[in-house]
Amino acid sequence: MKKWLLGLVLLFFPFLSPPATYAEGTLQQLIDETPANGTLLLKNKTYVGDIVIEKPITIKGAAHTVIKGSGNGNVISIRAPHVTIANVTVTNSGKSRSTQEEYAAIKVYSDDNTLKHITITNSFHGIYLSQAHHNVVEYVRVIGKSGEIAGQGNGLHVYYSNFNKLAHNTIVGTRDGMFFDYANHNVVKDNDVSRTRYGLHYMYSDDNEFYRNRFTLNTGGAAIMNSNRIVLKGNEFLLNKGMRSFGVLLQMANDNKIIGNEFYQNERAFYIDQSTNNFIEGNTIVKNQIGVELWGSSQRQTFTNNRFWNNTISVLSLGGEENNRFSFRGVGNHWGDDAHFFDLNQDGKGDSPFQYKSSLHKIVEQNELAYLFLNTPSIKLYEKINELMHETEVMATDNHPFVDRHSMPWTTILVALVMMVWILQSKRGQRQ
Repeated sequence: MKKWLLGLVLLFFPFLSPPATYAEGTLQQLIDETPANGTLLLKNKTYVGDIVIEKPITIKGAAHTVIKGSGNGNVISIRAPHVTIANVTVTNSGKSRSTQEEYAAIKVYSDDNTLKHITITNSFHGIYLSQAHHNVVEYVRVIGKSGEIAGQGNGLHVYYSNFNKLAHNTIVGTRDGMFFDYANHNVVKDNDVSRTRYGLHYMYSDDNEFYRNRFTLNTGGAAIMNSNRIVLKGNEFLLNKGMRSFGVLLQMANDNKIIGNEFYQNERAFYIDQSTNNFIEGNTIVKNQIGVELWGSSQRQTFTNNRFWNNTISVLSLGGEENNRFSFRGVGNHWGDDAHFFDLNQDGKGDSPFQYKSSLHKIVEQNELAYLFLNTPSIKLYEKINELMHETEVMATDNHPFVDRHSMPWTTILVALVMMVWILQSKRGQRQ
């Protein structure tokens, strides 16, 4: 179509979008030649060179489109709002840490952009949002470099950026999977993060929501530091192992809600330090070395309707007195084989409070290397000896514990039956 005819069509039909531009020439030239709000369709080829986007535009790749950076800066810098990038592989950002700017495969400095169906390799940070709000990052795969994870950047890095949505992303082998720094009101859901330092890392970031994410084989699942009013709901924290590993770390973190998550085979399911007023409800805490490690500097934690099952130590309280509760409005927790008590009125709750006791805090407070022995038979033997010597201490008191009927031993059932028979006979004797 000739240019004068195109102009005539757009004059009389201004609602029509500019036609798509097909890629010939360098990628930066093609971007510069594409009109604002236009669409640039890329070919099945590798485009070499760093690019800067300074106008609203949609860039769509084909099945094997690669954008390869120079290795000296950001591969793609987005400085305009309303940019969409989809269906491309982005690789080879700058990796130097001696510059003032931390480089990324895609660095976003603007609002209301969409990044989707993108694969990122061989880059320092994957996607970096810098003072960028209301962006959508979804179906992005970030693959870190093999080797030491501490020497590279984060999968998704969110800095002073609010109201963004990060969904359905996969991150493997970066330093932190998702890092939030002074970033508020973001929604993060359905992401899969593995083999990182921290799968999720919050610093000075409030009011974020985090749903249905999976963390596997990380040093730490979610590290929530100096951050408040975070919601973690329906997430999975699996196989995060190592002497300093955890499912969720709360450090100087207050008023957070951790609801309906699964913690399976972590070194610690929860590590709580210098934190106040967190609400922990309906979580499944199974086969961890420590279910909850709770330091005396933390106050007013609430644990309700959680299921503790087959952990080496369900609760470990350290460092002095605490003011935490293990029931809420008459609802306690499930303690599995750790607890055996009567439920004579058959309401599903124990007839008396349950006290979880342990002696392990003594050696942990004296020597951090004690964590190395948590998965050995010697720990259970140590606990049993101290129990027999009456040298255990109360780690948690649950005033309204649930009765897990399938875990009640026959001895408890037999004693209950004997007591019921005795009560019935006593009543008959009184009538006579």
